[in-house]
Amino acid sequence: MTNPFVMLRQTFSQIGRNMNMTVASMFSITAILLILGIFFIILVNINNISDSVQENFGKVQINLLDSVDEARSQQIMAEFEPMEGVEGVSFLSRDEAMENFKKKFGDSADIFNKLEVNPLPNAIIVKVPEIENAEGIAKKAEGLEGVERVNYAQDAVDKLIKISNYIQLGALILIAALLAISIVVVSNTIKLTVLAREREITIMKYVGATNWFIRGPFLLEGIIIGMISAAVSSIIIAVIYHQVISIFGLDFALLMSTSFVTEEFLIKNLIVVYVALGVSIGSCGSIISMRRFLDT
Repeated sequence: MTNPFVMLRQTFSQIGRNMNMTVASMFSITAILLILGIFFIILVNINNISDSVQENFGKVQINLLDSVDEARSQQIMAEFEPMEGVEGVSFLSRDEAMENFKKKFGDSADIFNKLEVNPLPNAIIVKVPEIENAEGIAKKAEGLEGVERVNYAQDAVDKLIKISNYIQLGALILIAALLAISIVVVSNTIKLTVLAREREITIMKYVGATNWFIRGPFLLEGIIIGMISAAVSSIIIAVIYHQVISIFGLDFALLMSTSFVTEEFLIKNLIVVYVALGVSIGSCGSIISMRRFLDT
C-alpha cells in the first residue's frame, strides 16, 4: 500500500529537481495544444457553417428592402407560388429571423440584446426540392423590385466542402508534426531525470526493486506535465473563444447566416481532447525515455 505514495513522492521530487526543464516542457506542450485548439475551433465552426448551409440547401432566401410593405411582399410571393419546381413559399419576418439566431446562439444570445435596432431583413423563403431549380428562381428574384439580395446554397456548399477538406488535411499534417515535437520535448525532459538518477536506479535494481516501481515515477511525471499543460491550454482557449464570440459573434451571424458553435459545446469537447492528448504525450515521452535508458 505504501508503493503508490512512494512513487508520488519520488515523482514530485523529480519534478522539483528538474523544475526548469519541467516548466520548459509545460510551456512547449501548452503552446502546441493552443495551436491545435485554434485549428479545432476553426474546423468545428467550418463544419457548423457547412451543416447550416446544407440544412438550407433546398431553400432560396429572398431578402427584401426595408421599404417593401406587406402588399408588395405578397406580390413577390405570388410570383413564385405557381412556378414549377417550387414546393412552398413563406414569409420570414426580421423578428422571426432574430429569434432563430438567438436559438442557435444559446447561452451566447445576449450579444443580440445589445442591439437597438434589428439589422436583419424581412425575407421570403422559397422551398425547392431540386437544387437545380434554385438558380432560375434566384435569377428571377434578382430582377424584381424590392429585392435586396438573394441567397441559395449550391455554390456555398461546394466552396465550403473544398475549404473544409483542405483545412482538415493541413490540420492533420500539422497535428502529427506538433505531436511528434511535443513527445520529443517530454522525452528529453525525462531523459535528464533518468541520467541524474542513473546511479540510484542501478542500486534500486540491485536491492530488488521491480521494474514498474522504477518506471512509475517517470511515467507519472510525464502524465502530470501533460495534464497541467492541458488544464492551462483549456483555460486560455476558453477565454480567447469567449472574447471572439463577444466581439465578432454578431457580425459573423449576419455575414454567414449562422452562429459560432456555442462555448459550452466547444469547451467541453476541447477539454476531453486536451486531456487525452496531454496524457498521451506525457506517457509516450516517458515510455520512450525509459526504453532507452532503463533497458525496458
